[in-house]
Parts: sequence; structure tokens; C-alpha cells
Amino acid sequence: MVINRKQEFPKCDIFINEVNLKQTEKFKYLGIIILNDGKTNREISARTAQAKINFQKMKTILTNKHNSIETRKRAFQCYIEPLLMYGCEAWTISQSKFKIS
Repeated sequence: MVINRKQEFPKCDIFINEVNLKQTEKFKYLGIIILNDGKTNREISARTAQAKINFQKMKTILTNKHNSIETRKRAFQCYIEPLLMYGCEAWTISQSKFKIS
């Protein structure tokens, strides 16, 4: 895969033992979706969705008022936050499309 921010992606021919490797637009590596345009919107959306699903599964624990706020906070930090933030170091930062007034 060639990562390029331009609309046209260059064709890259790589041969191993005289076999041409297929060029792809996206792939999953170590649980992170990598796209050829360098954007991470899909990865962030996928991580957010996974975190929401796991939050719903643990909702009874995380929203139970009989548990202290510290216990609920630690459960969130242990089970939800790592799912959401995994690979965030590699996410690209882009200018927001929304204006804040």
C-alpha cells in the first residue's frame, strides 16, 4: 500500500520470488485500520463504536449509584478507555470542519 494524500495514488510494483504483491487501499494491522489516504476517520469511528458497545454491556456497573464514583471511574478506565484509545498515537490530526463561535 502507498500512503498518499493526493487523489491519485501511484502504482507500486513489489515482487517477492517473482510474484507481484497486490496493492490494497486499506488493511488491518495490529487491530488498527490503515487507509491509503492517511486519514483515520474510519478507525476513530470503529473505536468509538466498540467503546459504546462495551459501555452498554457494562452499563449496570458503570451507572449503579450504589458503587462509589471512584469504583465506576476505575472500571471505565480499565474496560472502556483502552478500547477507545488503542492506537490513538497514530491517528492523524486535521482541521475541524466546524466553526466554533
